[in-house]
Amino acid sequence: MVVIEHKHIKEIPVLELARQEVKGERLPFIIFVHGFTSAKEHNLHYAYLLAEKGFRVVLPDTLLHGERSEGLSGSDLNFRLWDIVLNTIAELNIIRDVYEDADLINKGRIGLVGTSMGGIVTLGALTQYEWVKAAVSLMGMPYYEKFAQLQLDELKKNNIKIPLSSEELADLLGTLRERDLSLQPEKLGGRPLMFWHGKKDPVVPYSYTYQFYETIQPLYSDSPENLMFISDEQAGHKVSREGLLETVKWFGEHL
Repeated sequence: MVVIEHKHIKEIPVLELARQEVKGERLPFIIFVHGFTSAKEHNLHYAYLLAEKGFRVVLPDTLLHGERSEGLSGSDLNFRLWDIVLNTIAELNIIRDVYEDADLINKGRIGLVGTSMGGIVTLGALTQYEWVKAAVSLMGMPYYEKFAQLQLDELKKNNIKIPLSSEELADLLGTLRERDLSLQPEKLGGRPLMFWHGKKDPVVPYSYTYQFYETIQPLYSDSPENLMFISDEQAGHKVSREGLLETVKWFGEHL
């Protein structure tokens, strides 16, 4: 039987899933990050299937989402996207440290996965944490600086005031560059990485993600089985059941 527990890791509300008979043991560990305007509960189907396979799965609420919501909506929340992404990357390490200290992680077997914003977080975290041993990006993309610049250009085109000073903006772009996997793909180090993306995605451009996949293929010439891209010809910004099952299979094979 899979057990779901509601916990707080420091100030971070999480759901933890594991099989009841092994939940007190060291298990391979996966963190699942939800998408923009979503919440931890919305990805329980992934966590359940992974927990059935013997993983301990933790789903956190990101800043301003779920239990941490402050009632922001629309453009107010959009302005905070990169704050949320950067904060979530930092909090991944907090979550990992707490479970490591509790001796609940099977050493060296930590995975990371996310949908949309969570996929963006996942790809950025690969630049920061060598402890991520396998990853899945569902509708995410790695071009932090490029994507942020496109957002800024769109705001200017629509005469929307950017709520940052020029110095704050420069600092933000600098921080994004440090976590931009497209600028430092060598940090992948051959770690298993799977992408899923719908070709008709109107939110996170498919072309960006596939372009990155093509650029990193040579880095996996010695281990091509560690890199996969699944394209869905008909999907928009919603992961198919195939994407769900392939995510579970990926971690089963690589973690």
